Amino acid sequence: MSESDLEDAQHPRVSEPGGGSHGGGAGGQVPGAASGCEIVVARHAGYCYGVERALGLADDALASGERPVATLGPIIHNPRVVEALSRRGIGVVGDVDEFERGTLVVRTHGVAPEVVAAARARGLAVVDATCPFVAVAQRKARALHEAGYTVVILGEHDHPEVAGLQGFAGGEAIVVAEPDDVPVQRLRGRRVGVVVQTTQAREALARLAAALAPLARELLVYNTVCDATEKRQAAACELAARVDVVIVVGGRNSANTKRLAQLCGEIQVRTHHVESAAEVRAEWVAGARRVGVAAGASTPDEEIAATIARLRELCGAHGGR
Repeated sequence: MSESDLEDAQHPRVSEPGGGSHGGGAGGQVPGAASGCEIVVARHAGYCYGVERALGLADDALASGERPVATLGPIIHNPRVVEALSRRGIGVVGDVDEFERGTLVVRTHGVAPEVVAAARARGLAVVDATCPFVAVAQRKARALHEAGYTVVILGEHDHPEVAGLQGFAGGEAIVVAEPDDVPVQRLRGRRVGVVVQTTQAREALARLAAALAPLARELLVYNTVCDATEKRQAAACELAARVDVVIVVGGRNSANTKRLAQLCGEIQVRTHHVESAAEVRAEWVAGARRVGVAAGASTPDEEIAATIARLRELCGAHGGR
């Protein structure tokens, strides 16, 4: 089953009053206030399958697992969601050694295999909420390492998903954020295998492969960018090209949301990244006829809806078109 099938099954479209929508289905226009300002939602926005699955596993752990329950790092990169889980009794720990008993939920970004082994050695119940598409990248990294390739990971140096991938690649993988980061002398004449942080852009992978091809004796590239990421990036870029302002909703620590804001900003300079509807400022939408809303894969429906409501209010205040 593909990411598209999973998302359609797990994350049905949420319609907004007036015929707009967000979530896994097609986006659309949402009427603004009396001014007639048009609010357009990206065709794909909000929770992906991996995030919904992880939150469901956390709920199950809280309902029937050994207490207390905590996630190893934030389960997703959305502070408001993590705070809501905390209020319900699901805490966050930064390290296995901080948790003495109970159920430990592995975050969507995954962890190195030795971290899970350490948790089980302490007698903790472990619930693995690693996104299935991250798990594919982990398996590819391990296979490359075991086959004797020098593993190159395209991703952010300080991102937890990348740290986990390094663990699966034997701890000796080379992390590069840009093709210019490629260590030429270390890789010249080597057998090189590539995996990608799932929230990277496909174009970045193409550039990296082009940089590595003249250096490597043998080059094996796995495109482990997940479908949900590609769909959201394509939908956000399409949106940015046809609106006057883009509001990207999601955690500032979310790699996929930051990438959406970056891509939209390259197309529409009036792009703003917010974590909550309350951050949207009136001057951002002044004079806008069409305002677009995009959202990362860890942004809940209610935050998207709240942003739409805020924009309705502000478009009316500015007279729209």
